[in-house]
Amino acid sequence: MRQIRVDAMKRKDATVKVEALQGAPARQWLWTAAGLLALALLWAGQAGAQSAEDRPLIDVQRYDIEGRIDPGSSTLQAQAKVTFIPREATNHIVMELHNGLDVRSVKLEDGTDLSPLRYRQDSSVRVTFPDQLVIGQPMAVTFEYEGQLKGYENSPVEGLDLASIAPDGSYLLYPGRWFPVNGYGADQFAASIRITTPPGYKGIGSGLGGSSEVVNGVEHKFEFSQQSFPGSVAFVKGEPTRAEKNGVTTTVYFQTASEDLARAYGEATGEIMADMTERFGSPYSQSLTLVEIGDYGPEAFAAPGVIFMSPYGIRQAVNRRLLGTQVAHQWWRSIVTPGNRRHVWLDHGLAWYSALLEIQDSQGQEAFDQEIQATRVEALTYNEIPIIQSDRLPEFSPELDALAGAKGAMVMNMLRWMITPEKFDEVLKTFASEYAYKSATTQDFQELAERVTGRDLSPFFIQWIESVATPEFTQEYTIYRLGQGKGFRVLGKVKQDMDTFSMPVELRIDTEGEPEYRTINVVGASSDYSVEAFGKPKKVELDPNNRILRFDDDIRVKVAIRKGEQLVELGYYTDALQEYQKSLDINRYSSLAHYRIGEVFFLQNNYQSAANEFRESINGDQQPEWTVVWAHINLGKIFDVTGQRDRAVNEYQLAIRTRDNTQNAQDEARKYLENPYRREKRQERIY
Repeated sequence: MRQIRVDAMKRKDATVKVEALQGAPARQWLWTAAGLLALALLWAGQAGAQSAEDRPLIDVQRYDIEGRIDPGSSTLQAQAKVTFIPREATNHIVMELHNGLDVRSVKLEDGTDLSPLRYRQDSSVRVTFPDQLVIGQPMAVTFEYEGQLKGYENSPVEGLDLASIAPDGSYLLYPGRWFPVNGYGADQFAASIRITTPPGYKGIGSGLGGSSEVVNGVEHKFEFSQQSFPGSVAFVKGEPTRAEKNGVTTTVYFQTASEDLARAYGEATGEIMADMTERFGSPYSQSLTLVEIGDYGPEAFAAPGVIFMSPYGIRQAVNRRLLGTQVAHQWWRSIVTPGNRRHVWLDHGLAWYSALLEIQDSQGQEAFDQEIQATRVEALTYNEIPIIQSDRLPEFSPELDALAGAKGAMVMNMLRWMITPEKFDEVLKTFASEYAYKSATTQDFQELAERVTGRDLSPFFIQWIESVATPEFTQEYTIYRLGQGKGFRVLGKVKQDMDTFSMPVELRIDTEGEPEYRTINVVGASSDYSVEAFGKPKKVELDPNNRILRFDDDIRVKVAIRKGEQLVELGYYTDALQEYQKSLDINRYSSLAHYRIGEVFFLQNNYQSAANEFRESINGDQQPEWTVVWAHINLGKIFDVTGQRDRAVNEYQLAIRTRDNTQNAQDEARKYLENPYRREKRQERIY
């Protein structure tokens, strides 16, 4: 069961929105139509501003960073020597830097002051040189800067706290641009990082680490010699939980999670690392460190050797798909990097799909199929632009997750089926070795796959990477008996609305015996097929294993519900209800749609409407099954709130009788069976 979480998402010129975990009250802000319009325009502007250039003006080779943090004042003082090679004959460079930091100076190695210009609207610093830079000639400049890093107000990714300095622990993530960044997510670099903290902190970062006592503190050192993305560090207190599994040692610094959960994460990390090492080859490091970051950090972010996770990402049990995706970034990001943000699906999508393959290995085909179905739904929640235009979408946004992540994973799933799992594994292992600590484009990946398979894959990549069209199949067929003992022939026609579509499609022929499988080629808007079966066909189903990313009524219901969930997470309750209603227009018995509507009404304190919807959920198709137990629990909460304890007790007892313990439902029901559910008191502002 998905927990509702409405994040605090801060956007310029718009009111901030909400947070709500199931069972906890939401912090409410008001949205206006004008505010929503401003937000839409802002996101469009941000997407355009963040579009990556094909070739950045410079290629950064390494950073030499020295700094000091003061947890009490949440401040950073630092200098960063940036060594780079000009790619174009230019007299300026543009670097990104967190808006909470002020640049004091930028100097050449001979001490010449370059008088930088700061642009807060896009978190950038422009540096102009006295002479034109020479293409290919290495040079260096040193930035001196300082400022406060606290909260998400000045973050380069609005609404997310990516660089935070606090007494109980600090983290400085590469996406937080806590040092001058060039070609975000594409320009790999080596780094030497030295950060001084007060005594009592342990430093965590990528590469070879160490610490030494200095005046008024401890200096933490991190050396990373390969071209990658090592610029994420953390400074923590307390002792970690260590776990060894399959020859992998994982160190876990989780503050809010139990020791048992921390150990479970460590052991799962070892299992995942071992599986992926066998599949892709050796990563940079066989040992990983997991670090918990703040509530307003991203769900998770991976750097070489380190995985950062927020409490929402950690949850109450191991989130294996999320953890697997971050472990996979030890290959697809830390070792192989997209050439620019247009090819970011080679980072997000390949890591996502690698996690699904590990789930298939560790938990079996049924678990894999469930994950593929969820990924398929997620992929279709955003279908406005092709994957190759992912650079238009904001970092860490639901749209980017859907397009580059989920749809990218589905592209990999379709490719694996087309070229066979064995060839696909060979492609990935070759990709990891040939492009180690290099950047790669979609064209590079395609050419490698064609070399391994000996096939022309251009139509496939054009269709799924450069196009937004998604097929929806219909078919008609006739069954003929071939004669005594000769079996049967199925003559059919497949129709769909993509004239450019060209792919093999699987058929399952249900017979009086075992199902029989065939593969047909579907080309264009209409394709005839003829297949033979030994048993008497009872039904012929297209794409029974959901290998093709496509629409049908069932998927439309699930996509509408998922879109509604995303809108609730952002606090757009009215828009969310409209999406849920779309799903009911297709299937009015959808228990999940009724349940989600009930959740929204519950968050709005509209208890009668919420109760009606939870009842409809129980009386619906009961898919997924957990909707029943949680609908009873929520009905119990409603009756407790409205002073009907006997009815509440009955609902909790009905929840227990289901024996469904999804998301600890049984513990939740027993808790409120013993003590009535009570809303937390809300603080009203007095003006």
